[in-house]
Amino acid sequence: METLFYHRNTCRLCESPQVELVVKMIPCPPVDAYIPFTQISETQPSFPMDLYLCHECGHAQLLDVVSPKILFGSYIYTTASSPGLVDYFRDYAASVCGQLQFASGALAVDIGSNDGTLLSFIHQHGFRVLGVDPAKQIAAEATAKGINTLPSFFTRVLAENIRMEYGPVNLVTANNVFAHSDMLGDMADGIRILLAPDGVFVFEVSYLLDVIDNMLFDVIYHEHLSYHSVKPLQRFLKQHGLHLFRIERTPSKGGTLRCFAQLSDGPRAEDMSVKMLLHLEEERGLYQRATYQRFFDRIKHVKGQVQAALSALSFEGKTCAGYGASATATVLTYQFEIGNSLRTIIDDNPIRQNRYSPGFHIPVVSSQALLENPPDCVVILVWRFAEMIIQRNSAYQKRGGQFIIPLPEMRIV
Repeated sequence: METLFYHRNTCRLCESPQVELVVKMIPCPPVDAYIPFTQISETQPSFPMDLYLCHECGHAQLLDVVSPKILFGSYIYTTASSPGLVDYFRDYAASVCGQLQFASGALAVDIGSNDGTLLSFIHQHGFRVLGVDPAKQIAAEATAKGINTLPSFFTRVLAENIRMEYGPVNLVTANNVFAHSDMLGDMADGIRILLAPDGVFVFEVSYLLDVIDNMLFDVIYHEHLSYHSVKPLQRFLKQHGLHLFRIERTPSKGGTLRCFAQLSDGPRAEDMSVKMLLHLEEERGLYQRATYQRFFDRIKHVKGQVQAALSALSFEGKTCAGYGASATATVLTYQFEIGNSLRTIIDDNPIRQNRYSPGFHIPVVSSQALLENPPDCVVILVWRFAEMIIQRNSAYQKRGGQFIIPLPEMRIV
């Protein structure tokens, strides 16, 4: 029988056993496993997702690793389903390709390429492109659209095969996937094997400092095994023959690092962005346990406020729904323990509708329900999009509907 998950006892980046539990989370099912009606009689197993800190290198991480086949084998999320992300990747390709100035016909490989959206824009800048993504159906659809995509997890062995077949790679990209692998050493070695002598590895990761500052605790879940900061990343990449030479901070997903790395003997000079962020992290105590304790205390405070508000509504006989059938919505529902308070979850994406939420099996319905069968109150689970959601559903609000925005501080609109 295949192991569903395992617990590691050492840091994912530096292998040190000096790891400590700093944020205790409530176990929950895979957070994006919204299921069809035919499966609601099945119990979805829950897995731990506690956050640990390495006292050797400062890396924050989950040590309980759920099988990637469970998390990604039947992945339904596609980049193109998020219009904002399509625009983001168009700008991303223009910025990166403009900075790096590779000759026409250079080769780009995107790790975790999804439906090929980013590669399609990179291709427009004169690159030959190749995608790598383990979601077989999405990879097949991307290939059918002209973005050749290998339906596989990225490994050192695959990198050797790609290099033999396609030659050295000028640009390797990996966006919000460098947090997903427990085998980051193998992945980094594979990237080193791919890169041409002047090649560049550009990757984006959620920035741990922004997670803490902006109360983004709902990005802590099984797929995200690592919560990156600059000092541990710099040390890790150096161990694998790579040199981190530039970092940009972007507002994407609440706060992201866009990192540029090259071979250790690569031609590009390191700029001041790396040293500036190293100094900021030390100044903010990002490698200290007390920082995480304060973060957890803030989460517990807001959780108490939200639970009290929903209890008061229930006492008055009022009904509540959630808004947003996302991975982060599942985290919030479980960690705030409000799943039993929500009769439905509203979502604007047809792919999500007529499915049922992980674990609690709350039905997902379209926003039409706000007018046809309106609840008294809607908890905006995808709270970072609260203003847009409220504007889009002004008719519900005009008819007396209330919105609860749970984070970063709870407020009722």
